[in-house]
Amino acid sequence: MTPHRKTALGLVGMVAVMASLSFAAVPFYNWFCKVTGFGGTTGVADAGQDIILDRTMKINFDASKEAGMPWDFRPVEYQMTVRIGETNLAYYEAYNPTDRPVAGTASYNVFPYSAGGYFTKIECFCFREQILQPGERVRMPVSFYVDPAIVDDPEAKDLRTITLSYTFHETPLTAEQAARATAKPVPVN
Repeated sequence: MTPHRKTALGLVGMVAVMASLSFAAVPFYNWFCKVTGFGGTTGVADAGQDIILDRTMKINFDASKEAGMPWDFRPVEYQMTVRIGETNLAYYEAYNPTDRPVAGTASYNVFPYSAGGYFTKIECFCFREQILQPGERVRMPVSFYVDPAIVDDPEAKDLRTITLSYTFHETPLTAEQAARATAKPVPVN
């Protein structure tokens, strides 16, 4: 094999490795954020916490929309004070003012970022795509707790306020979803 051919094969191999790593970077980053709470990524649990502290935390609720998302979207309560470890329930409201079904998916984080690993969701509207019919208004719950381990973290133990933020993004309806969303019920005789 000639030296030019070896160099060319080496460069092709390097490009292939770099392309493979770039595709693996996003799933790895998402996994890393979920495990560590990095970047304000919240935790997820199947059930509430057994340990409830007397210490409280103020939770602020924030809502925004991606440019072009036609829904009205807001928290029902903008703030609540919760006991650390206690399971809580908050609601967001969405309204579709258009004359067509609109699907949306919510992205989320908490601030400050150091609280991300300690803010734990049990159930959330953000886990699934939401489809609102024309003129439909819904209340969407999020069940959560603040992990008591937050008081032992040197970076997070002095926190008194956490902000939970959601941004809704419009997602395209599949042909099947659009057909189901616009189907009219057949009258029963």
